[in-house]
Amino acid sequence: MGKYRIEIGAFVLLVAGIVFREMSWEWFQAPGITLAWFLLALLPVGLPVVREAWECARKGDVFNEFTLMSIAAVGAFVIGEYPEGVAVMLFYTVGEKLQEAAVERARGHIKSLVDVRPDTATVVEGEERRVLSPDEVVVGALIEVKAGERVPLDGRLVGNNAEFNMSALTGESLPRECREGEEVPAGSIVIDRTVRLRVIRPAGQSALARVLSLVEEAAERKAPAELLVRRVARIYTPVVTGLALLIVLCPWVYSCLDSGFVYDFRDWLYRGLVFLVISCPCALVVSIPLGYFGGIGAASRLGILFKGGNFLDSITGVDAVVFDKTGTLARGTFEVTRVCPAGKMSGDELLRLVASVEAGSNHPLAKAVVAHARERGITLLPVERVTELAGAGMEALVDGEMLLVGNLHLLRSRGVIVPAGVEEMVGTVVACARGTVFAGVLLLADTLKDDAREAIRQLRALNISTIQVLSGDKQAIVDTLAGEAGVDAGYGDLFPEGKVRHLEELKRDHRVAFVGDGINDAPVLALSDVGIAMGGLGSDVAIETADVVIQDDRLLKIPLAIRVGRLTRRVVWQNVVLALGLKLLILLLGTLGWASLWAAVFADVGVALLAILNAVSIQKRLK
Repeated sequence: MGKYRIEIGAFVLLVAGIVFREMSWEWFQAPGITLAWFLLALLPVGLPVVREAWECARKGDVFNEFTLMSIAAVGAFVIGEYPEGVAVMLFYTVGEKLQEAAVERARGHIKSLVDVRPDTATVVEGEERRVLSPDEVVVGALIEVKAGERVPLDGRLVGNNAEFNMSALTGESLPRECREGEEVPAGSIVIDRTVRLRVIRPAGQSALARVLSLVEEAAERKAPAELLVRRVARIYTPVVTGLALLIVLCPWVYSCLDSGFVYDFRDWLYRGLVFLVISCPCALVVSIPLGYFGGIGAASRLGILFKGGNFLDSITGVDAVVFDKTGTLARGTFEVTRVCPAGKMSGDELLRLVASVEAGSNHPLAKAVVAHARERGITLLPVERVTELAGAGMEALVDGEMLLVGNLHLLRSRGVIVPAGVEEMVGTVVACARGTVFAGVLLLADTLKDDAREAIRQLRALNISTIQVLSGDKQAIVDTLAGEAGVDAGYGDLFPEGKVRHLEELKRDHRVAFVGDGINDAPVLALSDVGIAMGGLGSDVAIETADVVIQDDRLLKIPLAIRVGRLTRRVVWQNVVLALGLKLLILLLGTLGWASLWAAVFADVGVALLAILNAVSIQKRLK
């Protein structure tokens, strides 16, 4: 309550003055006592407002809410309505402080969602441990984090697998298991045991620092609705000041023309003052950014980063969503989909031969083949004289015979005859030959993410009319994946410039959101109406270029982001309609003489409070 002690003192003096005047105490009715009493109540809350009006006037901004309130309070004292003059300043000041507090809480809430960085880091140097500030820890240092503590810096896990709660970054409460060598972002909470990490980035460049920077920048970017209201307010304020003056002067002019009309200056000045107070645009101007702060904060809590209120607005108009394939719509990891042996060889025998040769390779395709063989319970054969052929495959001596494992070009270059039809198979081909005899092929494919189909279904439920996938992979592979996902069309064999041309054509008839994760996606992310980057595994370039960042790479967050944008815009326009509607009603009643300054003050403050409550409800309405 200390923040409002001046306002509380003014309120006590105001109420006491009203009571003394109503009880007609003689000492209070003495000349100058009543005026002095209410002036004493007015000055603490009124002088700061008058000072703001003066400072704005010196900068050329004469018509603003501070000027309106100052004129209204002074006018009320001129006609002897002292309590109402005090009330104008008192409740305006209280309303402004409440609005400022709401904005600061919204900003603080947004920042606190991601600013969970520990103040210290424990650095391990041999047998010693030093507690340092994260800013003092160098890249390459070994840090130790105990169970229940937050990771202070981005690092790679050293030692056995461990579980981490990454909800600060991803919005997901389920823990994630990380293996040795995998990256663990700052802000994650260690769940099961003390772990050690090798620092890979300085504190200022951590994933969490980057997220925090994006969120702070988002609060500064204005949405079109907010910019429009601010532009209108600059015109609106002088207009209503002129109208208030006309309310006072027009009846006087009419009384000069019509001797039957009795002009009461005090009555018409009072009506003009009511008009001035209720027309104050501050509640309207403040309630708009509050709506966008609420939307940005709610999205951040859900693991979605909007880089500004303007992008919350932009995503509401999207009617086409285009996905990159690898790493976005698909996992980016390969799985064996078919084993196609030749001649009398069995599928398990072919898989054993290929996996035995590939066991020593770190290539993603080789790892997928070996993993598939182990899942099938197949025992691998000992391998001798392994030769890796860059960009083609491998050659090895297995069980006394020479094997070739790799692409079809490798087999043909060694004189192996490849059967007709193999070239047309859909998928990534790993072929095998025993000597110069074709032994068969394994087909591998990039698989859909678990939530891909449900995300597409939800996008259609949101009336997204066009859903496509773009890729540099072969058209046949893209067609197969597009069919599995349920998108409208898939376009393959595209280089980055091909994706740009495709998006330019699509933008002629649609508002397009592009979803990607790689460096090669940066041009189309920038070109799209709304660029959405996968922040978990996405490249820094994609994340910096995008307008929206999905922190945990879950595709279901894309329809959720659209719902957040639409709800935020609905709340913003509810606030606009509410503010304008109530103000117009009181304006009319005040002009007709049916509303007092008290009603005008309470209506203005009340509109602001209702707008604040509506804005902070966004989080609850998304549940």
